Amino acid sequence: MTTRHFLTLLDLSTGELEQLIQRASELKKMQHAGEIFEPLKNQVLGMIFEKSSTRTRVSFETGMAQFGGSAIFLSSRDPQLGRGEPIEDSARVHSSMVDAVIIRTFEHQMVERFADYSSVPVINALTDDYHPCQLLADMQTYVEHRGSIRGKTVTWIGDGNNMCHSYMNAALRFGFHLNIATPEGYEPKSEVGQQPATKTENRTSSFTLMNDPIEAATGSDLIVTDVCASMGQEDESSTRNEVFKRYQVDSELMSHANSDALFMHCLPAHRGEEVSAEVIDGKQSVVWDEAETRLHAQKALLEFLLSQ
Repeated sequence: MTTRHFLTLLDLSTGELEQLIQRASELKKMQHAGEIFEPLKNQVLGMIFEKSSTRTRVSFETGMAQFGGSAIFLSSRDPQLGRGEPIEDSARVHSSMVDAVIIRTFEHQMVERFADYSSVPVINALTDDYHPCQLLADMQTYVEHRGSIRGKTVTWIGDGNNMCHSYMNAALRFGFHLNIATPEGYEPKSEVGQQPATKTENRTSSFTLMNDPIEAATGSDLIVTDVCASMGQEDESSTRNEVFKRYQVDSELMSHANSDALFMHCLPAHRGEEVSAEVIDGKQSVVWDEAETRLHAQKALLEFLLSQ
């Protein structure tokens, strides 16, 4: 039987992703009702984190505990992937001892190489290029609040980073149109998915790339943003904060979206920078549901991958 991995959203079909989100909502209801469900009893999740984490670590460890399994956490001080030991060797050793591996690191190619030599499922818990687990939570959150996202308009405001790339993948799989508003020079990688259309091209394409955040937000059903400087870009913070000033998601920008539009942010958030306090703490914000949903979406993912 072929081992399935989850390195980007494109590793699962549309049907599998929709089924997974439905299952995540079921697991959420079961957990809220106090139902004990332990399908992964005595199974072990290996967690390799070369980047710091709060929500990702807590949600995966909690999920494994609720499923009757356990998790082993290795920080950047513990493994030496690609440094003291070849990635291929690390993958062979780790996968001989645990039932699944999640990796949070910098280079996406490292996760791909690890998966190539792993005999157990590998999950991308964030790389510089993609953050697919967050998108599972975001899609589940939208569905639970507004129903199907197919045919809707989603607007990404800010840096063309790993979250933006994963939203591009999500547009392809879930059938929504994605407006991407970034400053010039901060666009997403053109090779992700397909080449985004410009605002003058056919808007039936999955993405429309533009520089005007107001134009991008107009008529949108969901507004999403992220920090101006991601992990590893801290030395660029001052420059980026200046460049991204006009891309702050505030009440003025939200007023151009549809009246029932939602706001999401993967957290941590910097009020007064990429988002105003009135938006993230306002009635259109679902960021706290979005954060909790990480737990249930990832439990559904673990159940799916370990039942293949």
